[in-house]
Amino acid sequence: MLTFFMTFIGVLILYLLMVLGSGNGETMGYLFHWQELVAGVILSLIAAAITRAMFGKAVNNKLFFRFPLFLAYIPVWFLYLTKANIEVAIMVITGNIRPGIVKINPGLKTNLGKTILANSITLTPGTLTVDLSENSDDMYIHWINVKETKTMDEKIKGVCGPFAKWARRLAE
Repeated sequence: MLTFFMTFIGVLILYLLMVLGSGNGETMGYLFHWQELVAGVILSLIAAAITRAMFGKAVNNKLFFRFPLFLAYIPVWFLYLTKANIEVAIMVITGNIRPGIVKINPGLKTNLGKTILANSITLTPGTLTVDLSENSDDMYIHWINVKETKTMDEKIKGVCGPFAKWARRLAE
């Protein structure tokens, strides 16, 4: 029941943020129109019901309490996204590109952690998660600028920066 309530509240807040300022001065002032509030409640109830039906008990209540940690992760990801965009632009302009596929083992135990890391890597310019090994925890990453490294920790830090530590904090 807690997951249903948290999903309902989260979706309602997101909806209200999207329609913020659409009121016309009637009952609720200038923030919301009363019909939008009703629509938001109905849509949030539907989304919460679908989420509960799809995931049931598979959704762990601890994930909802890690939501503030996820909010702290977003600025870190945007910082590294910006940095990667600048680095890729410089590489394209200078022609200093050494592409290759790198195998890393970040040591993540849960599928959620692996998914968070793989998506964070893929969404960052210059890197793409190509494969996740089912037999081991190895990830194969296409990297636009392969650098020589001696240890696995250096390779992980070079390919995915702090994303592996954040994925571990968020999912394990």
